Amino acid sequence: MPRQFLKRYLPKAHDLQRQRGLGMLGKRLLDPELWHLNRQCVSAAFAVGLFVAWLPIPAQMLVAGGLAMLLRSNLPISAALVWISNPLTLPAMLLFAYRLGNWLLGEPPELVAFQISWEWLQVRLAQIWAPVLLGSVVSGLISAFLGWAGMQLFWRWHVVARWERRRNVRRLRAIVAAKREEAGLGEIESEDGPAR
Repeated sequence: MPRQFLKRYLPKAHDLQRQRGLGMLGKRLLDPELWHLNRQCVSAAFAVGLFVAWLPIPAQMLVAGGLAMLLRSNLPISAALVWISNPLTLPAMLLFAYRLGNWLLGEPPELVAFQISWEWLQVRLAQIWAPVLLGSVVSGLISAFLGWAGMQLFWRWHVVARWERRRNVRRLRAIVAAKREEAGLGEIESEDGPAR
């Protein structure tokens, strides 16, 4: 995994500990497991972040942070991934969750015009909460599994590709060294030592 890329953009534990409101977490926020960039921590962070992103609740980042601490996954990645559900994507996600929930419950979805009003919400919330919640949880679980599995595969592929590149470089160096030896050139010396 491109650790250097992630390290460049992810916040540091000490910087977050100094943030107002986060200082109360104290030493728990400095737990090294919450900041590791290895395959297990990052894969678990993808699972946590993608699951929480589907939940129709406020304060998703706090929930993702709590789950990251509980499951010992990478905290910044877990919290950042909940932003998949943002004001632009949330209506489509909730509609999908509602239709999936209705399908799982065996109920036909009601096509009701949405209105941004407190009255509409009070009247319709009793009718739509169960399908939306069920659809959100099922979508979250599926997304969490796919995110975890996808990150496991991507990380593995990246490591194998890096090993393969190293092996090819070693083979190429061995071939060049053998050809130099055949030609009687040996290693070319420079002021800094043998050429590599």
